[in-house]
Amino acid sequence: MDAEPKNTGGKVEPWGDITPDAARRLVSAAVHAFAERGYHATTTRDIASRAGMSPAALYIHYKTKEELLYQISKVGHERALTILERARDSEGTPAERLADAVRSFVRWHAEHHTTARVVQYELGALAEEHHAEVIAVRKATDGAVRSIIEDGVKAGVFDVPDVRGTSVAVLSLCIDVARWFNAGGRSTPDEVGDLYAGLVLRMVGAGGQR
Repeated sequence: MDAEPKNTGGKVEPWGDITPDAARRLVSAAVHAFAERGYHATTTRDIASRAGMSPAALYIHYKTKEELLYQISKVGHERALTILERARDSEGTPAERLADAVRSFVRWHAEHHTTARVVQYELGALAEEHHAEVIAVRKATDGAVRSIIEDGVKAGVFDVPDVRGTSVAVLSLCIDVARWFNAGGRSTPDEVGDLYAGLVLRMVGAGGQR
């Protein structure tokens, strides 16, 4: 999706560009149901009830429960890719771009931790064709991070013996925020983003270059 999501009270709404309103409500309801009960334990009736609609109304917009999961996964992964590509293509040193990528990626996973848990951990429930499409986007996100790290290695500012493995480690570290982040906890999304940016720079041997 090319359209920018809506911003509500300073927080970007992931589903802001999904229309009509009923379809958007169903996606939001599905996210919370999948996060709470798991994809397989959630029924279409559960989702429709959360959206204040009848099961029959759900099928007008989404033919199957899997189609809802695909919509969530697709939008979520595209948002993640946009964040990382923006950092990759920005001005600045490799260290500045890597810190920006991590900071923004972590902040998104913290701010939208419920959505991110579904996006990142329910991939196995997607149909084969949909799974392949989402995996292609995931590979592109890995490529964006790997590109920044490669730039740092070429410039002699990163000490990374295994670029591919380090890229996977960086992404895994950031994604895991969705699993444990608590909106009522001690740290804000911005604070966690700053912390992780510093950790990753030290990981690549550039701790003093923020």
